[in-house]
Amino acid sequence: MPGRMLHLLYLAGIAAFAASGVLAAHRARLDPFGGLVLAFAAAVSGGTLRDLILDRHPLYWTHDRVLLTVIAVTAVATMFFLHHRELPRRSLMTVDAVGLAVVTVIGARAALDAGVTPFAAVLLAVVTGVTGEVVRDVLCGEFPPLLLREEVYATAALLGAVCYLLLDRLGTGPTTAAVVAASTVFAARIGALHFGLHLPRLAGRPRADDS
Repeated sequence: MPGRMLHLLYLAGIAAFAASGVLAAHRARLDPFGGLVLAFAAAVSGGTLRDLILDRHPLYWTHDRVLLTVIAVTAVATMFFLHHRELPRRSLMTVDAVGLAVVTVIGARAALDAGVTPFAAVLLAVVTGVTGEVVRDVLCGEFPPLLLREEVYATAALLGAVCYLLLDRLGTGPTTAAVVAASTVFAARIGALHFGLHLPRLAGRPRADDS
């Protein structure tokens, strides 16, 4: 049952990222094909990079018909919805936060199952969570991507990944650990958006040729 619950949670996160890809395409005024491309790119890029780093073949999504169906159905349903109604301005950020939260936690679990060190597991969890957003923003022509701005994004994924590993070490059940860690990521991301919190920019003395 815990494995099934985690799989359902994972599908929910993938669906959220697929929806965020369509919302980003809508905001960038792309056509429906562009919406589908961004939906798939946002949904599978993080896990793909994680599996390549772990040298896991075949890639997880290439033989998972359910996952691919979820992405396609979510993308089409989101485009259909947008054709009839305009979503609130922050809907992209909210849906993206859900995807970030869930996919980060699944990335941490996959890394631990691969037997990597805790530090590597945290890094791979963050990579899994944030890569889809980077690819999505680059394909939309949005630069720098959200990750490279002072937004609390990768930091939220980092907090969730550390939370998951700590709960795993304490012997908490996998479902409970996943829910608590994902909630941590979501709360950190949405809280930062709500209160306008940002990371400090890199500081330094200007060079002589910049004056």
